[in-house]
Amino acid sequence: MKISSAFIVAFFGTASAFMPPKDARLSSQSPSVLFMTDVVDRSAKSASVPFMPKNKLLDGSYPGDAGFDPLFLADSQALLEDYRDAEIKHGRLAMLAALGWPASEVWDRAIANAVSMPPVVDESLRAPSVLNGGLGKIPVEYWAASLFVASFIECANIQKRRTDDRWFPGNLNFDPLGLYPKSEAKQREMQLKEIKNGRLAMIAITAFAIQEAIVGTSVVDQTPFLFKPPFV
Repeated sequence: MKISSAFIVAFFGTASAFMPPKDARLSSQSPSVLFMTDVVDRSAKSASVPFMPKNKLLDGSYPGDAGFDPLFLADSQALLEDYRDAEIKHGRLAMLAALGWPASEVWDRAIANAVSMPPVVDESLRAPSVLNGGLGKIPVEYWAASLFVASFIECANIQKRRTDDRWFPGNLNFDPLGLYPKSEAKQREMQLKEIKNGRLAMIAITAFAIQEAIVGTSVVDQTPFLFKPPFV
């Protein structure tokens, strides 16, 4: 089993994160119609795309909001919350994957040999992925368990969103170590760090997959000074 596989499994388990509500009107709109929507503020420019008008809904309420919505996909507050929640979920998964991917390439064979199981990395020590192949090596039981856990978390999140007025995107009330600050300023600071690191991790894990598919060797071998500890 590898942590990186959880990224793909949870993608299916949280598929609803990609689905806008039924009242979304984007499917039948052309790009020209998008700029006629009520959320376009032509008197102000986006901070992230200075030559484009600003989406009124992106008012900086959320940490990390730089006004980036060039296609004006968030045309309602509910849809904005959906997209924000989806971004946080996938950022968290990407952070796990960005750690699990190189860790599996460093330790998979040693752990597999220790427990008398076949390794799942290939001959070049590349982790299984859609581009690398090898996903068939992962036991079906692992896929099933991961899908169940991801679906359970997603259902709990949906229920909390419907019944808890204190819900906000990404809030699962999961803080077993009590690390979440008490003050609002510190809370916002931590939320900002999470969203920034999540975005960086999404870029990193995509780069891992593309880099390994093109070069044909593992990222830990391409940049051992980043991933391989001295004692490996």
